Amino acid sequence: MLLQLRLKELLITAGLSQADVARGVGLSTASICQLVNRNIYPKSPKPEELRGSITTWLKAQGVEEAKLEGCFEPAEFRERRTSWGSHPNWQGKSQTDDMELQPMLLRKQSLTPQAKRQFGLVPDPFANPRSSDDLFVSPDIRYVRESLYQATQDGVFLAIVGESGSGKSTIRQELHERLRNDTRQTIIIEPYVIGMEENDKRGKALKAGDISAAILYEVAPEQRLPQTYEARFRAVHKALRESFRLGNRHILIIEEAHSLPVTTLRHLKRFFELEEGFSRLLSVVMIGQTELGERLSERNPAVREVVQRCEVATLHPLGTNLTAYLKHRFELAGKVLDNLVTPEAIEALRERLHGYNQTRGHYSMLYPLAVHNLLIASFNAAAEVGADRVEADIVMGV
Repeated sequence: MLLQLRLKELLITAGLSQADVARGVGLSTASICQLVNRNIYPKSPKPEELRGSITTWLKAQGVEEAKLEGCFEPAEFRERRTSWGSHPNWQGKSQTDDMELQPMLLRKQSLTPQAKRQFGLVPDPFANPRSSDDLFVSPDIRYVRESLYQATQDGVFLAIVGESGSGKSTIRQELHERLRNDTRQTIIIEPYVIGMEENDKRGKALKAGDISAAILYEVAPEQRLPQTYEARFRAVHKALRESFRLGNRHILIIEEAHSLPVTTLRHLKRFFELEEGFSRLLSVVMIGQTELGERLSERNPAVREVVQRCEVATLHPLGTNLTAYLKHRFELAGKVLDNLVTPEAIEALRERLHGYNQTRGHYSMLYPLAVHNLLIASFNAAAEVGADRVEADIVMGV
């Protein structure tokens, strides 16, 4: 297990912050916070070199050599620790980790009234977008967004893949708004997936017959639902064809598509192949978590006919766009990010949402929802101790 170091208590006693150490040895505050709070060393310099640099710097600050003994050893676990960095009132929690570093994800967070008042966070910069103008558009998000919109213009078979909280549903919601201003009518078909699971043991599998019913309900609501599959599929083709001749476009969007049965994945390809001459009558869009991308792997022979026809658009972590994203969100609320969150705190966010395991290697959970929850918790903690801004040591302590 990885525990916080005794170095932390030494810094508190000496009246030094982790940011002071970072400046003293020429590293980022987030890197020092990772070391002090979680016993995780940066990639460079080497651990023994870094320990030597910190020791030398501490001596230069007047720390007695006797007090330095054992400061890089893990401290004993305690339920509550006093003071993080320069905030003596903040009581953080010791962090423990498996040998493989896991991102620290928090459950749903809400700003406390105290945090809203102290930092003036009304309106809430973490609220859901209210219009297309509220969306942050990075090159990656723009590609996925335009790929989805293109599916309403031409016959497209598309899978949108992303981690939970990456913004998939927001992009789908924005599509509805964009289509309201289109001159050509687009009929969106969205089967209900509330109880959908991969098999009937855990829930209710979404099957081709259910999709047919959803298409007829939207395209030809006056049509009585045929009971036999043959009649139902024939009615679907006829309804789509007649609607197409009237100038309508059709797009089938399935949320939570990672829970689709393999047989339904194959059947979707057949819906996509319904035609009127050279024109596709129906675009098919699947939206799901990363498991959907794994199921659509070229190495999966069960869905090879789907893989060859389906484009996969992936929503990646914010990465280098993190600061730009946060600035955008705070500008919507009429706030300046730098006045409320230090650059070192943003790097600490990046560190906290970075992980490693032997299967995936280094990976990031730097998605909007995870960023929001961690930053909201940090604002709440900063308000508790009366801090002027969210700083790195507070981010590392929540």
